Amino acid sequence: MYKLMFSLIVLALSTTISSAQQYDLVLDGGRVMDPESGLDAVRNVGVRDGKIVRITPEALSGRRIIHVSGLVVAPGFIDLHQHGQDMDSQRVKALDGVTTALELEIGAPDVARFLKAKEGQSLINYGTSASHPAARALAFGTPIPAGEILPKSGAATDQPTTPEQIAQIERRLRSELDAGALAIGMGIQYTPAASRLEVIDMFRLAAKRRVPVYTHVRSLNRVDPGSAIESVSEVIAAAAISGAPLHIVHINSSCLSEAVECLSLIEGARARGLDVTTEAYPYIAGMTFINSALFNPGWQEKEGGIGYGDLVLPATGEHLTKERFDELHNSTTPRTVLVFSNSQEMIDKVIPHPLVMIASDGLPGHPRNAGTFSRVLAQYVREKGTITLMDALRKMSLMPAEMLEDSTVAARKKGRIQEGADADVVVFDLSTISDRATFQKPMEPSVGVHYLLVAGTVVVDEGKIVPDLFPGRALLGPMEHEQ
Repeated sequence: MYKLMFSLIVLALSTTISSAQQYDLVLDGGRVMDPESGLDAVRNVGVRDGKIVRITPEALSGRRIIHVSGLVVAPGFIDLHQHGQDMDSQRVKALDGVTTALELEIGAPDVARFLKAKEGQSLINYGTSASHPAARALAFGTPIPAGEILPKSGAATDQPTTPEQIAQIERRLRSELDAGALAIGMGIQYTPAASRLEVIDMFRLAAKRRVPVYTHVRSLNRVDPGSAIESVSEVIAAAAISGAPLHIVHINSSCLSEAVECLSLIEGARARGLDVTTEAYPYIAGMTFINSALFNPGWQEKEGGIGYGDLVLPATGEHLTKERFDELHNSTTPRTVLVFSNSQEMIDKVIPHPLVMIASDGLPGHPRNAGTFSRVLAQYVREKGTITLMDALRKMSLMPAEMLEDSTVAARKKGRIQEGADADVVVFDLSTISDRATFQKPMEPSVGVHYLLVAGTVVVDEGKIVPDLFPGRALLGPMEHEQ
């Protein structure tokens, strides 16, 4: 009898200890929102080994329990368009709710080097496309310098390619896809001499490798020839001809006053079975490199008729004159410039559109690097009420994840709060979340994100970055030869 009682006590203690260690982490009592299933209810979330393994109204126990009553528990935001890959940028992205930030518009000039440099050194998840501009620069014998992503205005941007150079570009892109690139990135406006056929050839390669093309379209002029409508039509046609999925970056700054009409083109293409998607960021100014081919002669008309004074240096707030512009444009030193070419009225029409994902185009010097996702939640969900919270979460998590599923099976476990999904989770206060970054102070971190999990690791704890943690992992493309 004594032995039986002792055994029962030991069993009870063992069960209690086992139960207490059942989960690595429990998010207790939060408003759990999953944009795929539509779940919106108070639930407890159990995390183990980097995965969400339990979502239930029942009490859970674990090594750490975080009480999140009154807070939203949502899939971590996925930024498809993030140029700033430095650690300072990663920190402000994390405080903006981002768990994955990808360089897909242009892509890293050397995929293997990019991935190797970030391995074990990344706060959040990362990945890149294969860069057509970088491959084109190599074909012209002018490789892009380390640390830069765009060729300077010159032969690599302003001269047409020969058939031999096209073959060289394709070989390079195949190699970059084999190294783990998620897509082919094309900044057509930055390589204006690329012919229509060169563009189609790159789409055909993407189709063979079963990856999307992410593209900055050729022009954002308001009138033909070279209008935004013509430029969007060009890449939709290339997608139709080739069968490659197409993602058009920052429809807000690519189409300016024609953005709604450009969105109608995408709607029409999708209605007829084409895989075409797009994104936007919630700011009236863009930013780019002043010595790039975007500022070749005729740029003012192509940018919607703006003047030199609409160009502003982010570091100083200096509005440019023609003389200052010429000096910087002709310099060999890359320099970013803010471009004030859009209207708040147009941004307010674009952001709520059901086909528009949210992506930042983030780079130090512009507040979109630090504040894009919180700004959407603060302005369009809480203040203006033009987007529901669930739709905003869908734009920031599920839609990007679904887009990435063309490139990587890993995306099927992201953008969702579901059992079996990756524990990439943001926990925020809808009543207080807000961007604080401005054009004068572009790296001010957002407020309102209380916790952020990357692969189950808490990297934002009670609103503060946890130092010396690097749980971010690469999202990799198929890395297989074409069939």
